Amino acid sequence: MPARVHAFLVVRPEGRTTAALHLKRTLAALEAQTRKPDTLTIVMCGGDKAVADVAGSSRAEGVITAAASTSYAHALSLATSRLTGEAVWLLAQDTAPEPEALARLAGALELSPSISVAAPKLVDGENRQQIVSLGVSMTRYGRTVEIVEDELDQGQHDVKADAMAADVRGLLVRADAWRQLGGLDPALAGADEGLDLGVRARLAGGRVELVPRAIVAVDGDGVAGLPLPQGGKRIRRRVFAVRTAQLHRRLVYAPAASVALHWLSLLPLALWRTILKLLAKEPASVVPEWAAAILALVRWRAISRARAGIRRTRRSSWALIAPLRVGRETLRERLDIDPDETGEAPRRSDLALFSGGGAWVVLAALLLSAAVFPALLAWPVLGGGAIAPLRETLAGLWTDAGYGIRSTGLNIVAAADPFAAVVAVLGSLWPGDPSRAVVFLWLLALPLAVLGGWFAVTRITERSLLRITAGVAWALAPTFWSALIDGRPTGVIVHLLLPWLFYAGSVVHRSWTAAGAASLLMAATIASAPSLGPALVVLWLGAIILTIIMRAGRGAGRIVWTMVPTAVLFAPLVWTQLRLQNPWGLLADPGVVWAGPTASADSTGRALLAAGFPSGDFGGWTSILQDLAPGVPVWSVVFLTVPIVVLALLAPLTPRWLPGMVLVVFAALGIGTAILQVGIAVSFDNADAVAIWPGTGLSLAWMGIVGAAVVTLEAGLVPRQNVARAVSATVVMTTLAVLAIPALTAVNREQSALTNGPTSTLPAYVAAQGRDDASVGTIVLTPLEDGSVVAEIIWGGSETIGGQSTAINTRVTATASDDETAALTSALVTATSSDAVSQLASEGIGFVLLAPSPGSETDEARTIRLSAQTALNQRENLDAVGDTEKGLLWRVTDDVAPRAEASIFVRETGRLIAIVQLLIFGAAVLLAVPTSASRRAARRTSRIVGPHAQEVR
Repeated sequence: MPARVHAFLVVRPEGRTTAALHLKRTLAALEAQTRKPDTLTIVMCGGDKAVADVAGSSRAEGVITAAASTSYAHALSLATSRLTGEAVWLLAQDTAPEPEALARLAGALELSPSISVAAPKLVDGENRQQIVSLGVSMTRYGRTVEIVEDELDQGQHDVKADAMAADVRGLLVRADAWRQLGGLDPALAGADEGLDLGVRARLAGGRVELVPRAIVAVDGDGVAGLPLPQGGKRIRRRVFAVRTAQLHRRLVYAPAASVALHWLSLLPLALWRTILKLLAKEPASVVPEWAAAILALVRWRAISRARAGIRRTRRSSWALIAPLRVGRETLRERLDIDPDETGEAPRRSDLALFSGGGAWVVLAALLLSAAVFPALLAWPVLGGGAIAPLRETLAGLWTDAGYGIRSTGLNIVAAADPFAAVVAVLGSLWPGDPSRAVVFLWLLALPLAVLGGWFAVTRITERSLLRITAGVAWALAPTFWSALIDGRPTGVIVHLLLPWLFYAGSVVHRSWTAAGAASLLMAATIASAPSLGPALVVLWLGAIILTIIMRAGRGAGRIVWTMVPTAVLFAPLVWTQLRLQNPWGLLADPGVVWAGPTASADSTGRALLAAGFPSGDFGGWTSILQDLAPGVPVWSVVFLTVPIVVLALLAPLTPRWLPGMVLVVFAALGIGTAILQVGIAVSFDNADAVAIWPGTGLSLAWMGIVGAAVVTLEAGLVPRQNVARAVSATVVMTTLAVLAIPALTAVNREQSALTNGPTSTLPAYVAAQGRDDASVGTIVLTPLEDGSVVAEIIWGGSETIGGQSTAINTRVTATASDDETAALTSALVTATSSDAVSQLASEGIGFVLLAPSPGSETDEARTIRLSAQTALNQRENLDAVGDTEKGLLWRVTDDVAPRAEASIFVRETGRLIAIVQLLIFGAAVLLAVPTSASRRAARRTSRIVGPHAQEVR
């Protein structure tokens, strides 16, 4: 047994109220030792009067004061100068040894001079039957592996054993070995200090002996060892310390020839591990991962010092350490968690999509869609309403989604609408012919709506009948059919996305998988309907507040993340509109500007919106009743929505009042948004202001109404009232089916805006040349009824839905590009101008199209059209192509200059924006990808959000 033992006790209060209590307990445990340490030195890191008084009243031979930021390794180095005796005992404020701990540790050192370190068994200070750590090893690649941890102590490991290393807390080290090794390596950042000390001791010819019967209780809040993973800050500190130590040891232990290779791999490895961390749903570990990599990258001095220390003390080969490493098979067995052995029985029931009838309703909806849209089965391109062709190549689709020169206008540089990215994703689903993806969207819209509604309500009920009712009700929403029949792609996309946003968003607080999926859905939804953004932001803030109140903030970070991709996606457009001093333009509907049928902004129109109809024809019933039953008032159609609305209003009165109230708030926000939308006109079609379409707000309202109605049917009726529940559900589905009859028959009655094509908005001659050349420019001149002319410059073979720009369509002041375009137009339609065509050719414009006037042609429009036609025919350097279905076309015969390219600044800005957006959305996609661990965690939680009906009775 060593003649004298010197105990080093390091204290760092860090403002904890338990620090003084733990220190008292540790000092009392030292006094209770059967073999007391001969000398005690305390190192105080930071000032705390209560702790200082406890330390001052101890029998320590000295108390060393140091800064609060002093690490455990540095604190021990301060105490080493006072070391006396043959062994040093490493302690901290939260390490309370059992009475015989030191005697048994010292006895182990006495057994053989080859033993340099004796390690105790660490147990939980609150539950001393729980083993915290007993021995540490590492894998071939340096990953730390605890030999025994988080096990119930039943004496199964109470056999002395040779080990690679052990946790640093409570180690008894020979004084000569301690001095020879230079103590702990301060570059380890507080992690793996015991492991590194053990490895170096073995390389120096010593051994590490585990002494399981020497027990030290630890609380995990001292300066030694890793901080407990409690709270985001501590988790990040822990991850940073672990990774810093691992990278440092890798560079220190590596052969000299491979150190440079390891150093070069630090950043690529950090990128790869970032992907793995996101897949593992550990986004909080990403920043510490990169911080550790960068620190290891620049800390050559610490690495050189550590490598020199090993060279100086090394007496043994690395081959002697290899047998103590943890192999791949052993590691796989330790990490393979059997969900059946967790002791937590799965609480999630089967989805029952097929057995519950949901899949058959989706199939029926698909057949109904084919009957409602029979012509679409043969149409290659869908047109009409606000629909326009898509780019013919994937490169063109994604170019429209980037920052740079827009595909309309005279060299206008602006941010792309976020909706262009949604269009690019949609078109990428059918890369051979992107426009056909819109046709498939229309054909699959009805079954997709049923499927989305069915899945969304699985968060509310487990009853198959109610899930089917919700799916049918969602698919029969008046606003959805108005978008389908009138040709509004943004309305259709929003209605299909909202139920999935509800499905993922309602459980965002539970998992990062849901947060990743919800963030992508949120970005796509707001990109398709920016005017819906304020309502969704209100719901997002409400979710954060509820999480803080009801869950003490647990999961709030996940909810915050759901808006990050949206913010990054919209940031360039926000900057563009603010620079143009037009913030209201951010609310504009993206895509083709089209007024179409919509409710008016007067009291009658707003009453219709409150009833759920986005247009003034009561879902198509106006014309049908006028033809078939002229005596029936049209407003009576509203009664068909009464059953579902009444059920929704009763939801807050049921035992599940909280989700019912939240869903009613959804409905109120949606109706309020729709009423505001119809009164805001920020886009312009030619010279006419076009109001925001209110249908997207009604989709949000309909989601709240359907969900609240299901809550009433689920929780408002006791289980034995199944007949009443079934009757009520049937009434809801029947009334909504009757309400949708005009929309379901609109295409067959030729009351729909949908058309077959066109494949291009320009004449076929231009489209053929612009198909493969996006630099082909066409100026389109359109006479208006007041005798003015609107000019639009289109690049490529067609105007496309993804190439639209709200920054252009909502501008309220003329730009330099507008002034130049106006001058060109004036020169073209005026016979006195001689160089107008040369100016066109110099700008890269090769065609002139004189389009017919919209609507019926007035005398003023006819006059200006004939005047412009005469002036254009007199141009020697214009060749008349002929009269096309798009209007009269001329070709510029002069040498047409290439279209001006974007400046280097614009290109680099666009590239930077694309990189940032790709990084954020890439992270969201990785978070959204489910893993086996996330699926296991999901199975242990209920699919339903909030208490079940039977739990609140």
